[in-house]
Amino acid sequence: MPKFRKATEEDMKHIAMLEAAIFSDAWTVQGVYETFSQKQTFIIVAEDASMLAGYCIVYYVMDEAEIARIAVSPALRRQGVGRGLLDYTCKCCMEKQIEKILLDVRESNRGAVAFYQQYGFAEDGIRRNFYSNPQENAVLMSKTLV
Repeated sequence: MPKFRKATEEDMKHIAMLEAAIFSDAWTVQGVYETFSQKQTFIIVAEDASMLAGYCIVYYVMDEAEIARIAVSPALRRQGVGRGLLDYTCKCCMEKQIEKILLDVRESNRGAVAFYQQYGFAEDGIRRNFYSNPQENAVLMSKTLV
């Protein structure tokens, strides 16, 4: 099982590489570094045998957080890495007295929607044409922590 921890600056290039391998709208290396340096952000990584297995990028303001990105290496999916990332993310949110976590997911990604529902996230609505490359609706979801 991977080790979960807060990301360090050294992790940013590996996160950007995983971004490029997974997402059609991948963040750039510069974008990942800029996000890491923001005050109201934290990033969780999953490390498996000194390799980056996944990550979760979270923005927060007051008592709400938003998962901006969460990804697991394709070779390590369905092995508990995503659940571990969410567990550690929720722990960090509770330490910061965050009461609610928000996220959005591509409407076509029914596997991810089902995963989040199993984890306790509820569907809150649809944001039309939110994603590009390809253009697609977003399913808005949230989970209350307290």
